[in-house]
Amino acid sequence: MPMVTVSISPQQAAGIRAAVDNGGYASSSEVVREALRLWDTARKLNEFRDDILDDGAPSGGRCVADMFADHEAERRRSA
Repeated sequence: MPMVTVSISPQQAAGIRAAVDNGGYASSSEVVREALRLWDTARKLNEFRDDILDDGAPSGGRCVADMFADHEAERRRSA
């Protein structure tokens, strides 16, 4: 698997560590891969909305961080 180096804030790093320490994820890589899958889904949904609206207005939508937080909350409720 290709390696990529990124810079994240101390708060983001703490959040990733907490997700692993709480047992929700096996590794920090797993957290980041899931976040990227959510980002990709959000991006595709926004493209889909833009295609449907086709009126030139921005589609709006929620930021990926909010989507990820909602996903985490739902995953905790289901556990």
